[in-house]
Amino acid sequence: MAEPYKNLAWDDFRLIRAIAEAKGLPAAAQQLGVNHSTVFRRLRQIEAALGTALFERHRVGYAPTAAGEEMVALAARLEEDITAFTRKVSGREPSPAGELRVTTNDSLLVHLLTPLFALFLEQCPEMRLDIVLSNQPLNLSKRDADVAIRATDSPPETLVGRRVASIGWALYGRAADFPEPGDLGMAALYQRRWVSLSEDLATMKVVRRVRENVAPERVAYRTNSVLGLGEAVEAGLGIGHLPCFIADVRPSLVRLAAPDPDLAADLWLLTHPDLRHAPRVRVFLDFMAAEIGRRRRLIEGVVHPGGD
Repeated sequence: MAEPYKNLAWDDFRLIRAIAEAKGLPAAAQQLGVNHSTVFRRLRQIEAALGTALFERHRVGYAPTAAGEEMVALAARLEEDITAFTRKVSGREPSPAGELRVTTNDSLLVHLLTPLFALFLEQCPEMRLDIVLSNQPLNLSKRDADVAIRATDSPPETLVGRRVASIGWALYGRAADFPEPGDLGMAALYQRRWVSLSEDLATMKVVRRVRENVAPERVAYRTNSVLGLGEAVEAGLGIGHLPCFIADVRPSLVRLAAPDPDLAADLWLLTHPDLRHAPRVRVFLDFMAAEIGRRRRLIEGVVHPGGD
């Protein structure tokens, strides 16, 4: 009789990885594009087939067991291998060609995406990228863009895609002003001069955090650009929250507090359902997911030069 674990499929590994990343079933279901009950049922089937628990349920969500962590790590390796195989085999088929219109924001473009776009064009020389900078969602249904790369906790229900990382945010100041940053508590830091994103970005969690804890007269500078916010902190205009992937690579900046999970934002690769199987879209999304995955620890604030 066949052993039950031999029935495990690639989708099972994707499911376990999604639960670990989302720390819960509803968010994992949303990421995978299925309903909550399907994720719950399949998790129980996988655990029964393996004869071991893959997650422990805590108040803050699902935490992988040792076996679960191994399966998540294997899923990551499998995804990389599958992507590499797809690229190799695609060389035997007509290469994707044509223009792809991609929308994202300025901070992601400058500090993360441009080198990845260059690598993509090296591998797909028949492709052309048209990058549209916007901090507001474009209408992919009307073909304002083919692909959106966005930091959001609530991607539009009309789009499909994948969550590729969680963007970590931490509090930073100019290194010259904080020779011993670990000696200051938040009570003292709230009394310093601050920079913040503008109130027209009030839906962002970092804006609410500053509004709730920093006196208005201590916010010396506001901007509606995350890119500009990093420049302001580096210029010594005040301390402020920044994405870790922007600030941690700047020697002139120093962390004043650890990354705050409550400020994190999910990074999504999104497209319209009608475009998801188009070769040029599929190849681009697979490539970007793999490359962003390799930089995930930096994006999430786990890798900290001079720290971790």
